[in-house]
Amino acid sequence: MDFINELKWRGMIHDIMPGTEQQFKKEMTSAYIGFDPTADSLHIGSLVQIMTLVHLQRCGHKPFALVGGATGMVGDPSGKSKERNLLDEITLNKNLAAVETQLKKFLDFENGDNAAVLVNNYDWFKEISFLEFIRNAGKHMSINYMMAKDSVKSRLETGLSFTEFSYQIVQAYDFYWLWKNKNCKVQLGGSDQWGNIVSGTELIRRKEDGKAFAVTTPLIKKADGGKFGKTESGNVWLDKKKTSAYKFYQFWLNSSDEDAIHYIKVFTLLSQEEIVLLIKKHQQEPHLRLLQKTIANEITIRVHSKKDLDMAVLASKILFGRSTSDDLKTLDEETFLSVFEGVPQFKLSKEDLKLGILDIMAEKTKIFSSKGEARRMVKSNAVSINKEKITDEFSLSKNNLISNKYVLVQKGKKNYFLIIVY
Repeated sequence: MDFINELKWRGMIHDIMPGTEQQFKKEMTSAYIGFDPTADSLHIGSLVQIMTLVHLQRCGHKPFALVGGATGMVGDPSGKSKERNLLDEITLNKNLAAVETQLKKFLDFENGDNAAVLVNNYDWFKEISFLEFIRNAGKHMSINYMMAKDSVKSRLETGLSFTEFSYQIVQAYDFYWLWKNKNCKVQLGGSDQWGNIVSGTELIRRKEDGKAFAVTTPLIKKADGGKFGKTESGNVWLDKKKTSAYKFYQFWLNSSDEDAIHYIKVFTLLSQEEIVLLIKKHQQEPHLRLLQKTIANEITIRVHSKKDLDMAVLASKILFGRSTSDDLKTLDEETFLSVFEGVPQFKLSKEDLKLGILDIMAEKTKIFSSKGEARRMVKSNAVSINKEKITDEFSLSKNNLISNKYVLVQKGKKNYFLIIVY
């Protein structure tokens, strides 16, 4: 496959340096993207760059994933309104290990001449003294050139430390080092990285009279103007300890139709013909949400697992469709708690299970304001325990417990309550 054409039809090219397309057509080419290790997980904002490397490898080229053990100690000012806190080495190493594990779910690091390679820029920067660096790299970068970069200009009024100002030279040196030592001829990245990337090609030209190339992808923007990858609760992470597989799945499932048409090109490996057909089917029956389901299924499996996808689908059925108590009991505890996170919770002792259901819901838990209200709601068939309608003769027992300690009460269609039995 032609890598640049693959990116073009997927809408994944923002800027491209002259000669880049010819370089990829000429030979198997090594290219790299840097990943920021400021957290112990990547979030879905990084997925565009990960997928860029996936397409690169599928097209027969060699991907390098650079994790910034050194640059993480400096902090990239691009797109930031204020300086970030600098991390200590122990935290960085923990973050780097987590990022490496996530990247290995997408890229083949073991097979073939174009096996992916993971590099850490701390490995070469730790051997370079400050004086050596400013002599060998700094003297090739003029202040005027550096000041012209958007990442610098946008911060001059609010303040920019020398540490952050120097970041573009540090990143430029990464490109130079990989070009010289790993024959890496192209740097890839988001459009906000264009200034830093071309600084690298400039350093290679000035220092060695060498040729290097660049491609950037557009920053993802939602059709409604909202920020991609953000929800009311914050970032959507690739680590399910930070964002559960269920919430991850729901993020994609809740995409607008307009966004889904874009996302399916960027975040899946489906061919152009398959995507054109899917979009056509979706537009004929948009209520089936075919695009959203296809995206959510593929990405959830890739980031998490088929089992996590199955749990997420089952959880969605329980919350939004028709389900039974057996479906509810099939959920693992982690998914169950994720689905009902934030619903009102009450604690109940095992001894209290002997009480009548109206006493439990009105007096022990205050789900209802009185037994009279509880009785009326039950008689009108508006109360469910673990997704099953009940009568006022219903009694709780250990057999009703989900994961041996939870009871799910539903009042009406949308009001859920969680009883935790201790």
